[in-house]
Amino acid sequence: MTAIKHALQRDIFTPNDERLLSIVNVCKAGKKKKNCFLCATVTTERPVQVKVVKVKKTDKGDFYKRQMAWELQDLTEVDAKDANKENPEFDLHFEKVYRWVASSTAEKNSFISCIWKLNQRYLRKKVEFVNVSPQLLEELPKAEESVPSGESQSVAGGDEDALDDYQELNSHDEQDIESMMEVCEYAISNAEAFAEKLSRELQVLDGANIQSIMASEKQVNILMQLLDQALAEVDNIEGKLLSYEEMLQSVKEQMDQISQSNRLIQISNTNNGKLLDEIQFLVNYMDLSKGHIKALQEGDLSSPKGIEACINASEALSQCMNVALKPGHDKLMAVKQQQHMFSELRDTFARRLTNHLNNVFVHQFNHFSHFKMTIPQFYRSSCLSLPGHDQSSTLSQHTAELTLPKHSPLHRDLLRYAKLMEWLKNTQREKYDGLSRTYVDYMTRLYEREIKDFFEVAKIKMAGTSKDGKGKFATLPRKESALKQEVESLHGSSGKLTGSTSSLNKLAVSSSNSRRSQSSSLLDMGNMSASDLDVADRTRFDKIFEQVLSELEPLCLAEQDFISKFFKLQQNPTLAQVENVDDSDGTVPSRPLSEHRHSISEKDMVRMMMNKIFQSIETELNSLIALGDKIDSFNSLYMLVKMSHHVWTAENVDPASYLSTTLGNVLVTVKRNFDKCISGQIRQMEEVKISKKSKVGILPFVTGFEEFAKLAEAIFRNAERRGDLDKAYIKLIRAVFSNVEKVANESQKTPRDVVMMENFHHIFSTLSSLKISCLEAERKEAKQKYTEHLQSYVINSLGQPLEKLNHFFEGVEARVAQGVREEEVSYQLAFNKQELRKVIKEYPGKEVKKGLDNLYKKVDKHLCEEENLLQVVWHSMQDEFIRQYKHFEGLINRCYPGSGITMEFTIQDMLEYFSSIAQSH
Repeated sequence: MTAIKHALQRDIFTPNDERLLSIVNVCKAGKKKKNCFLCATVTTERPVQVKVVKVKKTDKGDFYKRQMAWELQDLTEVDAKDANKENPEFDLHFEKVYRWVASSTAEKNSFISCIWKLNQRYLRKKVEFVNVSPQLLEELPKAEESVPSGESQSVAGGDEDALDDYQELNSHDEQDIESMMEVCEYAISNAEAFAEKLSRELQVLDGANIQSIMASEKQVNILMQLLDQALAEVDNIEGKLLSYEEMLQSVKEQMDQISQSNRLIQISNTNNGKLLDEIQFLVNYMDLSKGHIKALQEGDLSSPKGIEACINASEALSQCMNVALKPGHDKLMAVKQQQHMFSELRDTFARRLTNHLNNVFVHQFNHFSHFKMTIPQFYRSSCLSLPGHDQSSTLSQHTAELTLPKHSPLHRDLLRYAKLMEWLKNTQREKYDGLSRTYVDYMTRLYEREIKDFFEVAKIKMAGTSKDGKGKFATLPRKESALKQEVESLHGSSGKLTGSTSSLNKLAVSSSNSRRSQSSSLLDMGNMSASDLDVADRTRFDKIFEQVLSELEPLCLAEQDFISKFFKLQQNPTLAQVENVDDSDGTVPSRPLSEHRHSISEKDMVRMMMNKIFQSIETELNSLIALGDKIDSFNSLYMLVKMSHHVWTAENVDPASYLSTTLGNVLVTVKRNFDKCISGQIRQMEEVKISKKSKVGILPFVTGFEEFAKLAEAIFRNAERRGDLDKAYIKLIRAVFSNVEKVANESQKTPRDVVMMENFHHIFSTLSSLKISCLEAERKEAKQKYTEHLQSYVINSLGQPLEKLNHFFEGVEARVAQGVREEEVSYQLAFNKQELRKVIKEYPGKEVKKGLDNLYKKVDKHLCEEENLLQVVWHSMQDEFIRQYKHFEGLINRCYPGSGITMEFTIQDMLEYFSSIAQSH
């Protein structure tokens, strides 16, 4: 390898003023083995350039040629593949990655080391060396590193040793040399004399140094004597220290004995203090005062003071029983006795509290039950009051005024025991569950009776909303069968009405002669004017339904709030969710409530109790909704708006509350009835029949849609569920469109275009006045259909009033279409000027006016009066006639130029004809 190195230096690099520093024999990785050499070189001229040169041996002879060269500054990464194992492969990252395999690992390492040194010294470019052994990356001396690459001297020698031995002068050395050369005038002109001068001065300095050393020998001797004296003094001090140490050892032994005694005393004091703390702890936290014990055993649970004393005593008992005992406390006999006493006090007080609250529940239930009255009684005596009733209102007054009794006095009395219920919940869960079941059972019976009576009154008020109508709809008698069905539906929907069935039947029959059927439809609305609609009945129904919801909402919220506070069920859920609870019908599983306590959250417990207590509300509401829908199908609009508002309000208060869930379920029924109402209106449109002997006019369901839209817009103003109405509008208007076309196609008396024109004009006017945003497209479509059929009717009715003249000019246009020039048409035998004059003479102004008068009568016979489109149609016919007249004049001017032929009447004459005919009728 040395011979090759010298040969390369001589043949390739010396001619280029370059010096070869390292060489490695390589071949490309993964290809057929073709050896070449990678050489690390530097230039001998400044600035120094460092390169990596690829040299290849020629195929003919032992000559080498330079194949490729890379600047070292372009090198970004050197990858040795493995820093721990011998691996001849390595990569050089220039503009791309070059993969090489060296002939030996030693050559590879030597080459990489040279690359690292060159990079550090000349380029100051920290190339990334990957997988390279740290021994190869030796740091250069700082003096070498501080030399700028552009000012470094050439590398002396031809190998790496020359690089390691070379050192440049630093700036301080250079300044010293320059100072000496400035002092000597011949430093540059006579270098040998300058060197001799420097040598002589150096000898003088060496002699002076030797003399100075010899002169200091006396001072050294003095210093040695002082050191001997210091050593003697140290020996003296050391002897004294030994004697002091013996004395201190004796003191130490005595102090150890004293310390041992103090330690034993301290341990004894510590133990006594800890024992005192334990006794004090037990006395403070496990001792119940006599007053608390007496309150738990004999305390008065009826008076406020007694209840407060029992609350304080129960809290003190809980603190004593729940105190965190330290290990070993439970083995003390006194502690066991106290715990046994606490358990007996807890059980005794829990029994007393449970019995007392059971009695309170029974008393309050009986108290409210005294006010039960039947439906006929409150009509006869609405102001009846019972002895001993501390409230100003009775059940009869509540029912007559459609209000529910308030249970706030009951809640107020029971809330005094809320803290005791919390104590019972934490200490005696079984008794707490038993009280919960007892309360739920009593309140279920109480609320079921009150709600049942309340809804009976509401149904009777709804069924009798029109009894004061004073025969306003005497022309629309109510069928007895329909009344009977409504009464039977009212009776069946609320179950067995205790003591009120006969009264209900009498009430319904007595009002049958003055009460009309209210099963409304778009056809009914279309057959009567807006003043005939029983708006008062619907408004009264709306108020009744709103009153029902307004009474139920605070009742449910107050009861749920009371249950949460009294039974302490206000915490966030911490247990598993309740299973098998059917919220849709407001019922709970048949298993006892206590079986679920361990597996449900407290929020679910509230919902279960509410479902049990108010299990009849959803059924009664659905029954009331069915009755309202039966009385008048349009009542579903009022119910949808009211129910949506109350659901929205309840969800804002508590989305998971019983009220929100129940009203949400009922809202589904109301929405279903609303959809059924819309479907019924569409079905009635499809089944409509028209008279074959009279003109159609405005169809009843078109007028009915107008009235429905006005009613719905008034009801749904600022409603939360506007989207439901918009969807219903779309369904209804599409049905109106399709059925108008259907009736128009079936009409025999009235032309199809008239039916379409009049009805779509009415629809367009209705939608324009109401400005319903979701029907904007339908409004435009109605206008388009009205315009199209108006034009079609005008053209078909007007026909060809100048029939022969029309036939003549049609022939003229046919000749022109066949290729005859317009000015040559007059030379055609059948279309010459004489034939044109003959045809024109057949249509004098008098005949034209007579024909138009007959046409006006025909149009007047077709059109209905309520839509008032006669003048609009007549004006359109005038425009169409004028258009035909101008068309004929244009053909005459183009085909018969200069002939002087004109019509027997002018456009002004035509306008007068049309005006006089319209005024005469």
